[in-house]
Amino acid sequence: MSDIEKVKKLREVTGAGFKDCNLAIKESNGDLDKAVEILRVKGISKASKKMSRDAKEGVVVVSGDDTKTSVIEVNCETDFVAKNDDFISFVKELSELNNKTNSNLEELKVTKMKNGQTVDDNLVALIAKIGEKITIGKAKTIQNSNGMNNHYLHTVVKDNVAKLAVMVSLDTKDNSDIVKNFSKQLSMHIAASNPLALEAGSIDEEIIKKEQELVTEELKNSGKPDDIAKKISLGKMNKFKEENALLTQAWVMEPKKKVQDVLKELSIADLKIKEFYRIKIGE
Repeated sequence: MSDIEKVKKLREVTGAGFKDCNLAIKESNGDLDKAVEILRVKGISKASKKMSRDAKEGVVVVSGDDTKTSVIEVNCETDFVAKNDDFISFVKELSELNNKTNSNLEELKVTKMKNGQTVDDNLVALIAKIGEKITIGKAKTIQNSNGMNNHYLHTVVKDNVAKLAVMVSLDTKDNSDIVKNFSKQLSMHIAASNPLALEAGSIDEEIIKKEQELVTEELKNSGKPDDIAKKISLGKMNKFKEENALLTQAWVMEPKKKVQDVLKELSIADLKIKEFYRIKIGE
C-alpha cells in the first residue's frame, strides 16, 4: 500500500484532514495503528476516539479439523455490529487464515485476504465502514497428531461464529464414537465449569497466591485460634484447587462423579486429556 493510500485510509478511520494524516503517516513510518495513535494523542482525530473506546462485545470463531483446531476472538463495541453481515463475513475468512498461520497474529495481520488486501487493511476499511472500534483479540491453535480435537460453541451467532468457544484435545489411538462423544461432552463441561487448569498443580501460582490472601483475610477477622484457622485455610485452599482443576471437577452431566472418574470408566488405556482452551466474549 502506497503512502497516499495509507493517508486515504487514515482519513477514513479518523476523520482528520489530509495534511494531518500525511504528517502522521510520515511520523509513524507508514504504520497505520501508530498513525491513529499519533493523531489521537495530538487531539486531531475525531473518529480515532473510536479506537480509545471499549470493545467488549464481539465474537469467537473456530476453524480447522480434528487434528488442528484454531479459535480467534474479534471484538467490537456493540452486539448489533457482532451480527452485521460484513463483520461476520470478515471474521469467518479471518478465522480460516488464523488456522493457516497457527494463531501467529503478527503474520496474520499481513496475510492477504480474498480481495488482495491484507487483514490489517481490511480491518481499517471495516472500521471506517461500520463506524465502531474493531480489534483482533486472543487466538489459539491446538495441533494434535496423536489423537483428536473437538470443540463446542455456545450462544452461536452464525455457523462457526459464537460468543463462547471451547477446544479440547485428547491423546488416544481410539477414534471410536465413544471417544468422540466424550470429547464433545468434555467441551460442554469446560464451557459450563470454566476450569483454570488440567490438574491442581498446574493452576497459575499468581491465582493461588491471590486466593490464599483472600482466605487469610477472611479468617483474620473470624476470631478463631491460629491452629484452627490454619486447618480451615488449608481445607479452603484444597477445595479451591479441586473445584478449579478439570480432572477433579464434578462432571456436569453427572455431578456425583468427577471428570477423572468418567475418564477412568471409559476403560481406554491410552486416553488422556492433552489440552483445552476456553474463551468467552467479555471475560
